[in-house]
This record gives sequence, C-alpha cells and structure tokens, in this order.
Amino acid sequence: MNDIYMLTDMAILTRIGEKLKTVRLKQNITQQSLAEAANVSLSTVKKIEKGEIRSFDAFLRILRTLGQLDVLQQLVEEEQLSPSEYYNMVQTSKTNQRKRAVGKLKTEKQEESAW
Repeated sequence: MNDIYMLTDMAILTRIGEKLKTVRLKQNITQQSLAEAANVSLSTVKKIEKGEIRSFDAFLRILRTLGQLDVLQQLVEEEQLSPSEYYNMVQTSKTNQRKRAVGKLKTEKQEESAW
C-alpha cells in the first residue's frame, strides 16, 4: 500500500469505502441488512461504500456492525505517562501560562489629547 500521507483525502475515503464493502461482502451481508443492523439508511451505506463519509456517527455504527472497530483502537487508547513525564508536563504548562496585559486601552479622545 502507498504511504497514506501521499494520498489525497478523497483517495483515503474511497479506499475506506471499498474496504468496508469488501468486508461486508465477505460476511455475506446485504447493504439493506447492514443499514438495518447499524440503524442507518440504505443510502448512507451506499454513500459510505463509495467513499462519501459525511457522518462519523454512521461510519462508527457501520464499523461496529461489521466488527471492525478495532481499526480505531490506537486512537482510543489512553496514553500512559510515567510519573516523571507527568511532572515535566505539569511544570511545562505552569511556566508557559499566558500573561495578561495590565494596561488599559486608550480611547480615541485620550489618544487625541496625547498629541
């Protein structure tokens, strides 16, 4: 497979749609049955299989119904920080806090009187 970063967004969506269609067919599931089981419309299934993924919710429902949610596993795993990593992160956030301005904005009249 090509490096995913070299593909356009549309190419990625098209490949995902094709893959879902292949998985559905391997499981011998009709588009209508998938739509009913995933609680989405038949037109949504058809669009997703063409790469027209407009609803992330519908996409997740279809992945779940086809038993393919594991492709998202890496995105939903919680990252475990060591105590030292956590300490460094907290210290960095404390030192990089935003500073607030203390002066007031001058009005137009104040600026005119300054000249």
